Amino acid sequence: MSSVKALVKATAEAVKQQKWDVAVETASEVLQKDAKNYQGHILLAFALDKKNKLEEAEAKYLAATSLKPADAQGWQGLIKLYQRQGNKKIKQYQRAALKLAEIYRDADDMYKCQDTVDKFVDHARAQGERLQYVDALDLILPESPIYPALEGRVPHPWKTYDIQAQIIETEEKKRINTLIGERRTRLGARLSEVTLEVKREVYRQSRLIHVYRELINWTTDDEVRRTYEEKLLQYCYDRLLAWPAGEEKDSEAANVLKLANDMVIIRHPFKLAWDIAIDWQDNKNIQDWDFTVLRQYCSFFPDSDLNRVVMGFLTSAVSPFPKVVPEPKDASVGEGSDESEDDDDGGAATTYIPLTEEDRLLMMTEGIGGADSFLAFRLMGEYYQHLEEYESNVELMRKALVHLKEERTKTGLPFNNTQDALSLYLGTSLVFYQSPRHHQEAKSLFDGVLAHDPASTPALIGVGLIYEEEEEYDEAISFLERALTRAPENLRVRTEAAWVKALKGDFSTCKQELESTIPLIAKTRPPTKELLAQTQYRLGYCIWNLDTSKAARKSRSGAYTWFLESLKNDLNYAPAYTILGIYYADYAKDRKRARRCFQKAVELSASEVQSAERLARSFADDGDWDRVELVAQRVVDSGKVKPPPGSKRKGISWPFSALGVAELNKQDYHKAIVSFQSALKISPNDYHSWVGLGESYHSSGRYVAATKAILNAQKLEEENPDIVSGETWFTKFLLGDVKRELGDYDEAIVLYRQVIEHRPNEEGVAIALMQTLVDNAYDSLEKGFFGKSTGLANDALTYATQAPAAIRDTFNFWKAVGDACSIFSSIQGRMEMFPLDLVQSLLGRDDEAQEYQVFRDIDGIGLRVVNAAPVFPEDEIGGVDLTRSLEATILAHKRSIHASMDDFHAQAVAFYNLGWAEYRAHACLPLHLRKKATRYLKAAVACFKRAIEFEAGNSEFWNSLGVVTSEINPVVAQHSFVRSLYLNERSAHAWTNLGTLALLQNDIALANEALTRAQSTDPDYAQAWLGQGIVALLQGNSKEARVLFTHAMDIASASSLGSSRRYAASMFDHILTSPPNLPITSLVQPIFILTQLQSLRPRDLVHGHLLALFEERVHETSRAIDVLEKISATLEAEYEATESSLALKRFALAKTDLARSYLAAREFEKAIEAGELSVQLSSDDSDNELTAEERKKARLSAHITIGLAQYYSKEIESAVESLEAAIQESNGNPDAACLLAQVLWATNKEEARERAREILFEVIEKSPHHVQSVILLGVIALLDGDEESLEAVVPELQALRASNEGVSPLEQSQLGDVLRAIAAASSEGMEPEMTQAQTNIMYYPYLPHGWSEVAALAGEEGEGASEMALRVARKGIPPRGDLQAEELAVAYAGTCRAADAQMAIMVSPWEKAGWRALGDAVLGDA
Repeated sequence: MSSVKALVKATAEAVKQQKWDVAVETASEVLQKDAKNYQGHILLAFALDKKNKLEEAEAKYLAATSLKPADAQGWQGLIKLYQRQGNKKIKQYQRAALKLAEIYRDADDMYKCQDTVDKFVDHARAQGERLQYVDALDLILPESPIYPALEGRVPHPWKTYDIQAQIIETEEKKRINTLIGERRTRLGARLSEVTLEVKREVYRQSRLIHVYRELINWTTDDEVRRTYEEKLLQYCYDRLLAWPAGEEKDSEAANVLKLANDMVIIRHPFKLAWDIAIDWQDNKNIQDWDFTVLRQYCSFFPDSDLNRVVMGFLTSAVSPFPKVVPEPKDASVGEGSDESEDDDDGGAATTYIPLTEEDRLLMMTEGIGGADSFLAFRLMGEYYQHLEEYESNVELMRKALVHLKEERTKTGLPFNNTQDALSLYLGTSLVFYQSPRHHQEAKSLFDGVLAHDPASTPALIGVGLIYEEEEEYDEAISFLERALTRAPENLRVRTEAAWVKALKGDFSTCKQELESTIPLIAKTRPPTKELLAQTQYRLGYCIWNLDTSKAARKSRSGAYTWFLESLKNDLNYAPAYTILGIYYADYAKDRKRARRCFQKAVELSASEVQSAERLARSFADDGDWDRVELVAQRVVDSGKVKPPPGSKRKGISWPFSALGVAELNKQDYHKAIVSFQSALKISPNDYHSWVGLGESYHSSGRYVAATKAILNAQKLEEENPDIVSGETWFTKFLLGDVKRELGDYDEAIVLYRQVIEHRPNEEGVAIALMQTLVDNAYDSLEKGFFGKSTGLANDALTYATQAPAAIRDTFNFWKAVGDACSIFSSIQGRMEMFPLDLVQSLLGRDDEAQEYQVFRDIDGIGLRVVNAAPVFPEDEIGGVDLTRSLEATILAHKRSIHASMDDFHAQAVAFYNLGWAEYRAHACLPLHLRKKATRYLKAAVACFKRAIEFEAGNSEFWNSLGVVTSEINPVVAQHSFVRSLYLNERSAHAWTNLGTLALLQNDIALANEALTRAQSTDPDYAQAWLGQGIVALLQGNSKEARVLFTHAMDIASASSLGSSRRYAASMFDHILTSPPNLPITSLVQPIFILTQLQSLRPRDLVHGHLLALFEERVHETSRAIDVLEKISATLEAEYEATESSLALKRFALAKTDLARSYLAAREFEKAIEAGELSVQLSSDDSDNELTAEERKKARLSAHITIGLAQYYSKEIESAVESLEAAIQESNGNPDAACLLAQVLWATNKEEARERAREILFEVIEKSPHHVQSVILLGVIALLDGDEESLEAVVPELQALRASNEGVSPLEQSQLGDVLRAIAAASSEGMEPEMTQAQTNIMYYPYLPHGWSEVAALAGEEGEGASEMALRVARKGIPPRGDLQAEELAVAYAGTCRAADAQMAIMVSPWEKAGWRALGDAVLGDA
């Protein structure tokens, strides 16, 4: 023990000398020897502290205090240690300070006790955080164990609590904002959810409620106590809003309500407390609220919104509380007081009490606008219901129910009675607001209340009223009588229950009950004028229906008296005006008074459907569609027209029908469609609505839908003729219009004729029929049905002579006549069908009539030509008929101008139409006459200028002026086109015409630009593509031009002359430059186009000649001869009349081609005659305009034709001479030489055959690759058996077979045949022939002739080769190849099957192989 004391002493000495290492060492030795040595622990902790080993020092101090807890030395050491560490050990410092203070307290050293606590509190305030300071203050609060010793030495507890409360409030707000800012940036986080989550987290850790309560308990200052009571309530309310639904929220709600009620009990004017205490009461009835509390609320908070509503309600007649009256002005002033204590601040706010209903309503409306109080909503709902302001009440109650949902979420309180009250207010208002639109919703609200409160009187009444509106009277009576049983004093329910019986038809019972009720209503105070008026009207209505005789109803002492009494009590009662209107209209026969009554009824109530219908019909009879629309729209907006879902009541369709008709008259077709559709949803069998819907669809361009609607109307005509009022012809007329718009002109004409048959004087139908006949004629013209087109034009003119006299002076009539006449000038090939007698009867005989004098001084057109006697030569009849057709068109349009003198727009269009008629006459003149400005062209210019004077903003008029002035004045034309494009820059016609003008002026760049713009504007406009083709042709790109012409022809109508002409010419040019074996399909379309062109312009000799050339190439010899004979005759007559060299040239070329056609037709004498005439006309001495190349080709063709014709006529010598002449004039044409060689060989004379050999050798010498000459030499050598010649020819034949340049498939087949024959002749057996056939396959596996040869040589084993021949032949026909029909037929025939033989005959009936194969197949089967 002595050694331990020595070590302790040594340690203390080391500490004094500040030898801390030694002290630590010796102290450690002390503790090793005596672990419970208190002084050793103290000295070691002190030394470690000095060495900054704070954690070890703290451990040793704590060990020392555990050994001697009541010794102050260890705790003092700890405190010093903690003080050195700032705010790191505040919590430990507080424990140590408390222990040390208790030691001093026990030692009765109160000074040191207080000093210890003060130093700790000061340290926490200076070094610690704010919340650590709050915890430190706990030492000097009543909860502290040391507080009894310090009481009176430290600040009063409420002041300390106040400091704590302020710090905690600030820190919690700060923490909430910080956490919200951090967490709101998380993915998927919502600010509202994050805010509630953070608040819940902070509130759960908060001690603020405890601080508030203790402060309230300890403070002696009432003002401070009230302030912190308010803070406590607000804080608890905020906590309530943060908690989720559950027990915790319910507990918090109860706490908040208790705090609020406590404040109300002591009458502390904190608005939140009063709002909670009043608004959280879930009373069933309004009278359950404490009137005293409500009055106190109004006095405490006179500027609040709830005060306005409450005070307005308390002063109203509907209030169940004691009447509130204004207090005397001096009531608030004390007896001995001269001034108010609030005078310095301007006086305290006082409660305003409204004196009039207007002030009350204004005050309550202002209040409810800002109030979010259930009591305010309920009071306002009750007041609105009293005033019958149902629309405002519906809006308010919907808002209240939304607020209810929010408050339930916030507070967790159920508010069941409040929900029932709001639902009843809303349901009752919905019954009357826009009845019966919202009945379904209202009934669901009432049913919801009755489900848990079956005896609810308002709900029973509401359901009864709904059943009354739904015409389910038994149910209505049941509910209303149940309600009446619970509230027998309710006169309104009593009258309603009686009225339902009247609606059911029991007028006598209703009359008795109403008679007994009227005195009771009259005695009520204040009197209910509105209810009395309603009851008197209903009593009158019962009397009106009990005796329905005319005398009884007309009597002014019966029901009429009650109706007047009703209006005396309530001038705004609409049903009384309705019944009085019926009285005046049907019985008093006073239409003026009746209309006034109906109008007043509709003004007062949109639900007066009967008045509205009668008023709308009255306005419709006057043609006042604006008022019809106004009345109908008002009824629609009332909600009466559409029954609610599930209702047995029928809807009312006439308002929608009336709206549709009014909108149809205003040309608002889309709205009209919607209106008629709505009418038909209510009344599917409403005939007039179907008709109106069809007309609306038609007017808006929806023709398919219009057709369906009209067909439904016609179906009703057939199935239910009783429901169709009025005549039904209009549906046929309307359907005809629809068919016409859809382009189904034939059906439209049939429908119009059906209407005309029964209504021959219907002017609109007559005009429509004429226009449709003309439209159909033009449509047929564009589609190529020229016969149908002229027939329809004839029908139009025929009907025009029978049309009603009333339309003969109308613009549309004469326009249709002019358009019908113009059809014949378009289809000049059917001019013989022109009905001259009909036209003459229409135009009349008066040449001096005023109608025909328009521009007569310019065009000189009158009735002279039209009415001229038919004494013209036969060859001039066509031209005369054309002139008559053109002039009749012009005269008809002149009549249309005269008929439209009163219509500014129609007159402009009439001049426009006349201008085009004049221009058409100009365009039909011969080319040499059109080179100057003709009288027709001048008249056209004048017409278009006049049209522009009428309508300068019409782009089409300017475009037309540009067209007619293009050749006579390009400057004016350009200005016109530019002006037209300025007015309508998307006009493809104008852009195309501008491009055409540029072409005429040789401005290719401008033309290309304008035509490109036209193409982009309207890609389907054919003339733009035609113009681009001409541009490409002028630029030398014939291939592109042909493509463009082809596309233009594809999209153009059949009457497009320019597209047809350019396409045919380009195709013929292409054929001339292509290989000779051009597919026949390339010729069919041009022939078809040129045939149509001949029908349109039979005098177009150039393209008629072109048609003959195409027909020659497709072996249509007879048709080609007919065309060429007509052309030749025409040209011959023209030459004899004019001696024109151009006519002579054309005549020579026509004769050349005609000779060739005669030869093909085996008319050899005519061929020789025509050929010789062609040779004579094409000689150098003849006076014609043939160029050298044209002359060379014409004479070559003529000589060859003559030679062949002479050969077939057995005139061999003459044939040889003609062919030699052909060779001589063509500088040795190889084809002609081959023909001559063949003719010479056929003479069977050695000299001639030798001559044939020489000719062929000469041809080969000049043209080594001429296939036909080499083949002929091979055949001659083979026939002569000339081995030497064969050796020379065979290599040439093989070289040609190996070459694919310039050798057609037919020539390849011939080469193969010759080589195979040579091989067969040079050796015995089939092998050489087979080798040659296989060689053909090797060279040309895609041609059928090689495979066919192999099949023929192989016999029965060649079936596969014949199948392959057929397969390659199918693939080689156009458009994938150039094989001819004959070659395909041979391939089919090679299979030896009957079906293939029939196919061969179908493909090429002129090919013998097919017939032969069919015969072999039939014989083989037999």
